[in-house]
Amino acid sequence: MSDFDLVLSGTIVLADAVIQNGYVAVRDGKVAALGKGVAPAGRERHDLGEALVLPGAIDAQTHSLSQKDQEDFIWSTRSAAAGGVTTIVDMPYDEGNLVCSAAAVQRKIAHATPQARVDFALYGTIKPEEGARRILEQVEAGVAAFKFSTFGTDPVRFPRIPPALLEECFAAIAPTGLAAGVHNEDDEAVRAAMARVKALGITDYRAHGLSRPPLTELLASLQIYETGAATGCPAHVVHCSLGRGYDIARSYRDQGFAATIECCIHYLTLDEENDVRRLGGKAKINPPIRPRAEVEKLWEHVRRGNVTMVSTDHVSWSENRKDNPDMLANASGVPGLEVMVPLFVMGALKRDIPLTWAARLMAENPARHFRLPDKGALEVGRDADICVLFARPRRYDAAASGHNVVGWSPYNGIELPWTVGLTYLRGQQVFDGSKVAEPGTGRFVRPQVPS
Repeated sequence: MSDFDLVLSGTIVLADAVIQNGYVAVRDGKVAALGKGVAPAGRERHDLGEALVLPGAIDAQTHSLSQKDQEDFIWSTRSAAAGGVTTIVDMPYDEGNLVCSAAAVQRKIAHATPQARVDFALYGTIKPEEGARRILEQVEAGVAAFKFSTFGTDPVRFPRIPPALLEECFAAIAPTGLAAGVHNEDDEAVRAAMARVKALGITDYRAHGLSRPPLTELLASLQIYETGAATGCPAHVVHCSLGRGYDIARSYRDQGFAATIECCIHYLTLDEENDVRRLGGKAKINPPIRPRAEVEKLWEHVRRGNVTMVSTDHVSWSENRKDNPDMLANASGVPGLEVMVPLFVMGALKRDIPLTWAARLMAENPARHFRLPDKGALEVGRDADICVLFARPRRYDAAASGHNVVGWSPYNGIELPWTVGLTYLRGQQVFDGSKVAEPGTGRFVRPQVPS
């Protein structure tokens, strides 16, 4: 009789190999063995046939609390579990609690822990008027990274951090080894473009892209990477919609700088001329969805290894915040936790991109980026966080699934050839294909940082 608690056999997708007719065995919540061929016995054993067995995804960018009394961790982590996402990294711009101090970090941990169905890590940030003085106390409280913005979405909840203050913050973070992530849109350039669009009276779907043309994004990215180069702080662009942005990030890495870059699943799936035109405010995201030609450039950057990680930038605005016929009047952001993994797998297979990139960009690289050594890989000794996809085609409907606080999604109607059918968190099943684990299954995870 084996002492393995769980054994899954199928097509094992690792960051550097795909094992056909493989297996993963779990003991005490950790991966205990990997192999090919006949699987060992276990107290619970599943032969999954041709199913894809991947490391549980780490979504590097979620917003669980952007709208008060709306989503919360009770729903975001439900969507995550149903989507094969076993860890979310939540952003600090919470309505009513900007996460910019140790006390705010601790409040959020206490708030989220009883609700969480999957594990969670946290970003921290600052209040501009306080400068960088609360950076280190947030590191001690357990944040996994810091988030800033070169554009001011809201002066209190989502403020712009001007260049000199951004440099001060980067310099304070550098000794900790954590990364400084930045929303990459140049404030002055965006506001000038928005004024031009309004003066022309353009209010339809075109207004958003015109109000944030490519240069507004690229100028900010250059500022972010130069600030990292000047301070020695790992600089991270948290979302890039343009192929040129990945060229820029690669050039900084080639020069020896820590310059990482994130691609959201919407930039790899949706396009301006079809989807934004059709969906209007429900496809309004900052930076904007770009034309289809740009989407294909991003997939080529995935193929070439120029993308550090893939995330959702998930936020579930209530529908009345996304249905204004004046495009610029809508809230920015879309939900995506339930479908990121199957959307990426579908897109990669369609373009003959190896599935190893799924394990790398949605698990291994985020775990390394956020310094979570127990996460991110089907590797002996790591947490047994596992996502299983079955070849069960379905037309996505966010309301019909029952795992989302909102019934709308920009991905509604997309035919997904692969469906998440099982999710395990530290070897414990948190999704069985229809039901999600009870709240409280997830834990707060801290990064490993130098003392």
